[in-house]
Amino acid sequence: MTEYLDWTIVGPALVAGLIVLSTHVPLGQEVLKRGIIFIDLAIAQVAGLGVIGAHAMDWDPDGLEVQLAAVCAALLAALGLNWTEKRWPQIQEPLIGILFILAATGGILLLAGNPHGSEHLKELLVGQILWSTWPMLVPIAILYAIVLAVWFTFRNRLGAIGFYLSFAIVVTASVQVVGIYLVFASLIIPALATRGLHGTKRLFAGYTIGALSYFTGIVLSSVLDLPTGAIIVWSMAAISVFAGLLLSKKKLLKAT
Repeated sequence: MTEYLDWTIVGPALVAGLIVLSTHVPLGQEVLKRGIIFIDLAIAQVAGLGVIGAHAMDWDPDGLEVQLAAVCAALLAALGLNWTEKRWPQIQEPLIGILFILAATGGILLLAGNPHGSEHLKELLVGQILWSTWPMLVPIAILYAIVLAVWFTFRNRLGAIGFYLSFAIVVTASVQVVGIYLVFASLIIPALATRGLHGTKRLFAGYTIGALSYFTGIVLSSVLDLPTGAIIVWSMAAISVFAGLLLSKKKLLKAT
């Protein structure tokens, strides 16, 4: 199998996945706790809309302006959702869904006149994880390290606004690396599979499931020549189902 794997490509891609998981596993658990499942899709889609808007204005795709457009769009969405949670908490989930569909269709409208529009849209949805390079991962790793330090040190005092802003920052970075589908999968699937655990055990199990899923998906993608993002999502779903059943069985054995 090793002859099918180019570790100069696989290595950075796998590390990119691990970096994404570093923040998405704990934040995904918080998402489930708050019952706002689709916030990740909504914020990711808004960040993507910022990227599309920057492309529509012919800004340098690798320039700082694109990153600022994406993060500003995501932060504005996060602040807006924080406000709606305080004002209309009972309809927060539908409002998140509306934000998602507005951002998604807004991106389609902005790309309507672009001959490469479908290609840009696909990149945002499924990501370009195999195009990850070591230099591009360094600033993301530093950013995530700062967010993690703040999250685990002050999360009890951050409140809703701290959660929304932290979420917007990490999702903005990750959506440009792994795509919207993998952002959602990395946040929700490991958190759902480990919902019966608590504390550090749940974190460890979530990280393990995520790491195995990224490794399995990247290897299968390389060997079978399948789209990487899509196969990682399916790998994560399969591994999480197995892990969830295993954890449930252990819980039943302890109960008896």
